[in-house]
Amino acid sequence: MKRIMIAAPKSGTGKTTITCGLLAALKASGMNPCSFKCGPDYIDPMFHRTVLGIPSGNLDTFFTDDTTTRSLFAKEYSGNIAVIEGVMGLYDGIGGTEETGSSYDLARALSCPIILVIDGKGAGRSILSEIRGFLDYDKYHLIQGVILNRTSAAFGKKLGALIEKELRVKYLGAVPQSVDADFSSRHLGLILPYEIHSINERIVRIAESILQNVDIFSIKKIAESAFKLDIIEDKNKAYPEVSTRLAVARDEAFCFYYRENLEMLMEAGVELVEFSPIKDAHLPTGIQGILLGGGYPENFLKELSLNNSIKLEIKKAFQSGMPILAECGGFMYLMDSITDNENRKYDMVGAISGAARFVGKLVRFGYVTLHDGEMQIKGHEFHYYDTDNNGSDLIAVKPTGSKSWECIHKIGQSYMGFPHLYYPSNPGFVNSFVEVMKEYGGQ
Repeated sequence: MKRIMIAAPKSGTGKTTITCGLLAALKASGMNPCSFKCGPDYIDPMFHRTVLGIPSGNLDTFFTDDTTTRSLFAKEYSGNIAVIEGVMGLYDGIGGTEETGSSYDLARALSCPIILVIDGKGAGRSILSEIRGFLDYDKYHLIQGVILNRTSAAFGKKLGALIEKELRVKYLGAVPQSVDADFSSRHLGLILPYEIHSINERIVRIAESILQNVDIFSIKKIAESAFKLDIIEDKNKAYPEVSTRLAVARDEAFCFYYRENLEMLMEAGVELVEFSPIKDAHLPTGIQGILLGGGYPENFLKELSLNNSIKLEIKKAFQSGMPILAECGGFMYLMDSITDNENRKYDMVGAISGAARFVGKLVRFGYVTLHDGEMQIKGHEFHYYDTDNNGSDLIAVKPTGSKSWECIHKIGQSYMGFPHLYYPSNPGFVNSFVEVMKEYGGQ
């Protein structure tokens, strides 16, 4: 399984831009790439999918041990080369200080060569000291190449000669400032691919620049140098016969789903039936459960509030005991109301008493381990809204320090709260949920 990781010294260096451009460039050069994202981020995989047209996976060494992480990678690997996008700075893991959860720890677990993206804007020879520091800290000798971002090809060539002479790491080229796609942030989170004007054209321009200025042949050779992973995986494993139907909210407001979670549900015999709380008047027929993922419902509050028919059906399903999984934005949607950042209040489903409100800052951000005395599962929080009724059926514990708090409404095997859950961290979670779906459906 040929593979490389695109990593950087810090966030904002251009990892997503380079990753998307490289994926497109590899396709244009005759390769058939697949992609992964290190860490719990939902949005970067959406950019990958914009390029490839196929889902991107999330791999995280906080969520899963090495064996499970490698198994997930092998199961989702397709084509003939994998590009893994790192998270934050290369060595930044849990709490910004631990190695677990970092890009480097994932590269270690997968024996994956690393290509380091350095932001060269406004810098010259000083770049060499930055690269040297990362090489000195690379105890497994995984860093195999360097790309300079926001650097002219001519100046990059001069710096590249110094990099190869003094640091003995492969210089792969420079991507000029003019083709940066500017996949920028906003106060409510990251920009989604569909919100960026002419995104496909921008990615094509980046890919063309990479093909012109970056050594694709050497990148392929680096990917080929990855050590063999001793994993036996049945690529032809068929999904079992469908036993239940799960309604999955999927539209512009609800779009945050881990590929691994959905795969686990299908492997348990669940048929995933998508619907839109914005546009659809009714839930899908013949369902035994509902999945309301996260996303940006706060950007579509008017549309969601006006769709009274589907809100009523979801509320009735909740009151009838239908199993429901709701995370972050999906959880807020189940409440009585959401008040936006301009203090405008919108009525929501009303299944759970309480109100959500914009608070202007990240709330309980980061990794958590959740438990109720019997079940334990890992997850992640990232939200600028909070509610006056977050639930108290599970305890969330931060992986560093001693901070913990109550959260999540648990009713049977229904879980509704802010944390985004990563099902592979507890495979039994899915099996239990599917069993209550069967019971609800009289099967």
